[in-house]
Amino acid sequence: MLRVVQWATGGLGQAAIGAVLDHPDLELAGAWVHSAHKDGVDLGELIGREPVGVRASTDIDALLALDADCVLYSPFMADPAVLRAILSSGKNVVTPLGWFYPRRAERERYDRICREAGVTLHGTGIHPGGITERLPLVISGLSGSVRAVRAEEFSDIRTYAAPEVVRDWMLFGATPDEAATSPMVQVLAGGYSQSVWMIADELGFDLDPDLTVTHDIAVATAPIESPIGDIAPGHVAAQRYRWQGTVDGQPVITAAVNWFMGEENLDPPWRFGPTGQRYEIEIVGDPGSLTTFTGMHGHGPSDGSTRNPGIVATAMHCVNAIPYVVAAEPGLRTYLDLPPVAGRAAPGLHRARRDATAHEAAPSAVETKGST
Repeated sequence: MLRVVQWATGGLGQAAIGAVLDHPDLELAGAWVHSAHKDGVDLGELIGREPVGVRASTDIDALLALDADCVLYSPFMADPAVLRAILSSGKNVVTPLGWFYPRRAERERYDRICREAGVTLHGTGIHPGGITERLPLVISGLSGSVRAVRAEEFSDIRTYAAPEVVRDWMLFGATPDEAATSPMVQVLAGGYSQSVWMIADELGFDLDPDLTVTHDIAVATAPIESPIGDIAPGHVAAQRYRWQGTVDGQPVITAAVNWFMGEENLDPPWRFGPTGQRYEIEIVGDPGSLTTFTGMHGHGPSDGSTRNPGIVATAMHCVNAIPYVVAAEPGLRTYLDLPPVAGRAAPGLHRARRDATAHEAAPSAVETKGST
């Protein structure tokens, strides 16, 4: 059993705690919390389950001293100094906050830290962190002469259960001038730009030196009900972000986000389209393809209030990566360095891992037919 510490217990952290408890190969060792009212709370009770005998703690030093194999590091904002301390304490790290595919200088720095401590760092998640990198690369294997790749999110932000983030960071409900200064452009760029460069490097695109970044805004034309209160006419009610890699100025790789407060009363009149909330991956090549992922969004303003499917998917991708990361060679390891990550069967349906040769001893149906 691999012992796991969950670092932060917001929506993603709570989903991750449940996933660790349900994973047959993992054991929950502890969790860091920043608020005093969570300090000492049983982690099972924290996520609405029966007590599990492991308590949350605000004591970073005590958590670093724990005997644990991996930390799932997911505070709202990353603190690189804390991340480095976790690695240096001899613990592998999986995080959805970046380090998906850092540029050379940063990768070399973290490679060195990891090798010295004998651990591995892996950035993963959903968007960015999977649908913008891993899956486009996998799907592109069905095409030749790839000319363009697009990975795009379409989400109703009313289902995102973090009003302070929506109001204070995303700047929904602000004026267009205020939203133009949104810190989200820089916050998101660290992940999405790495997605673009990973795809470019693996597929062999010779990109122009700088990515093209756009941030477009739609305003309300009538009051719009939202988790942060009514959005007044003329204030921000939808946003689009795009990171594009170009060749001779022409876009070839796009990572994009579309966040709407519904799709009514918007100017410009943006719509989700008939497919609704989704993630899309488009490959333009020989042949091309369009892959749509649904089921990872709430479908109404109240659906995501307690358990947003996209946040849960992010947590699951992180948790499922832990055994692969712990087994990897020390260093910063991206999707390109690890084998494919898989989930595990639900509790009550899975079996303990057996000797890898056990199932190979029995002939398959094809082999049996061929031998008669």
